[in-house]
Amino acid sequence: MAEQNPSNSFARYGLAMELIKAGQLEGAVAEFTRVIENEATYSAAYYHGGQTLEKMGRFDDARDFYHRGLQHTRDAHARSELQAALDILGD
Repeated sequence: MAEQNPSNSFARYGLAMELIKAGQLEGAVAEFTRVIENEATYSAAYYHGGQTLEKMGRFDDARDFYHRGLQHTRDAHARSELQAALDILGD
């Protein structure tokens, strides 16, 4: 699906999640980045992108994902998850 319609955020997000399961974390981060480039308000991509970066030990990059997510997300639940992730990392 992602190949057929590269701007399909849902398909790209699903691909990123599958890449995580396969242990391909760099590829997953690249897909999360594509999702938010296409749809800046896709809050789950910021959260799971940040989580993936944390797994890779890239804590500053994870903080950046979370901060950008907070800037673009209006949903209260998503904002609280992003803020909690930032609080755990220490901002």
